[in-house]
Amino acid sequence: MNTYDAVVIGGGPAGMTAALYLLRAGVKVLMIEKMAPGGQVLMTEEIENYPGFPEPLKGYELADKLAAHLDLYPHDKIMDEVREIRVGNPVHEIEVGDQVVGAKSIVLATGARYRNLGIPGEQRLVGRGVSYCALCDGNFFRDRTVAVVGGGNSALEEALYLARLVKKLYLIHRRDDFRGALCYQDKCFTNDKIEILRSTVVDEIVGAEDVESLALSNTKTGEKSSLEVDGVFIFVGFEPVVNFVPGEVEMESNGIVTDVEMRTNVPGIFAAGDIRAKLCRQVATAVGDGATAATSAFAYLEQLSE
Repeated sequence: MNTYDAVVIGGGPAGMTAALYLLRAGVKVLMIEKMAPGGQVLMTEEIENYPGFPEPLKGYELADKLAAHLDLYPHDKIMDEVREIRVGNPVHEIEVGDQVVGAKSIVLATGARYRNLGIPGEQRLVGRGVSYCALCDGNFFRDRTVAVVGGGNSALEEALYLARLVKKLYLIHRRDDFRGALCYQDKCFTNDKIEILRSTVVDEIVGAEDVESLALSNTKTGEKSSLEVDGVFIFVGFEPVVNFVPGEVEMESNGIVTDVEMRTNVPGIFAAGDIRAKLCRQVATAVGDGATAATSAFAYLEQLSE
């Protein structure tokens, strides 16, 4: 079994930053990422609030820059899925693919996935009109009618992106007030292609082979209605990717619990980025989390060697 000073699980901004800081500190690092480096950033059309880039930055551009920076330093990589982590003392075991590797320290940075609505028709019609990624699937709906469900930044940003492509867009939110940033709200509310449906929930996604319509309810009046659409994009929050995290690690419903130094309750295991239980999930905070987790992991490794 190969044993590493540090194993970083997840190749988004948090994971790549953590790996970069650890490599610069001179430790032996393994990076595990089952897909292309970048994480959720790859599904973001434009990033407008990353410090130092006053012009919008394409998500894939930032991912490429992070990966190129990391590749300046020799390290091992495994492109596969982590199945299990077995807590040890002082070496933890990580089952990834068909092999097991040892880790004196681990940085968990697998981020979060889009949350489902959990309504009839949703799973059956995924890929046939139901989507969770406007950048991935928006072009399939060029000059057609779609709905976007949600009221946070992700929903508003994706609605603005889709409005460039589609003929008509309905923005459906279960509350009167939106949670997204005012700058995004203003752009959505003044866009001629976007119609806002407030205090409205989707009860069912209807369609035989592809999405045909949405069954809606007004949360105030209870009135039922049907809305004909060709597609529906769902952005109602995220859930952390923690299916492989050992039970010894303390978690809350919205992620792994850490202290301000990104330490979990298990010695040698750290967490960074959207996998953490926190309020702000942005690229800037993910990068900060990654740098902090790496610094804490290095300090932990130094203690082990004493």
